[in-house]
Amino acid sequence: MKKNRFVFRSVILLILVGALAFTLYQNFFTETEQVEIGKKAPDFLVTDMNGSKISLSDLQGKGVLLNFWGTWCKPCEKEMPYMNELYASYKEKGIEMIALNADETEIAVKNFVNQYGLTFPIAIDKGQEILNTYGVGPLPTTFLIDASGTVVKQITGTQTKEQLEEYIKGIVPE
Repeated sequence: MKKNRFVFRSVILLILVGALAFTLYQNFFTETEQVEIGKKAPDFLVTDMNGSKISLSDLQGKGVLLNFWGTWCKPCEKEMPYMNELYASYKEKGIEMIALNADETEIAVKNFVNQYGLTFPIAIDKGQEILNTYGVGPLPTTFLIDASGTVVKQITGTQTKEQLEEYIKGIVPE
């Protein structure tokens, strides 16, 4: 009986030590792509709610507002109608807006989109891969990317319509 208990405890201890070693290795010895202001934005490929493929590299030559959000996020809920309104005004001026949901169900996202009548491209970041690549913490987080694909600004938190418009004006292609 004591021998079985000793073996069981030893196995659990080995698993815990292994998990700790793996965590330390991941945090200190693996390189992660970090998004930096003034550097090229990491490319990604997603499928929006209409079934269209969206790749950041395909948007070269356009200013891009890349927004990370969640249906449960009250600040996100507040700024989405502003983004929708501004998209209608700035699409013809070479601006694209992409809202990447933080890995919620398709039903929840579709209900949100329908509730607010959103018309700009919205996709779900399955597994939060893009969110992690971009180093997104709190939601909403928005990245402004210029026509050359360079990250110009990162914005965390809710924005007013006026603030969003000022930021968008800064990435309108010439």
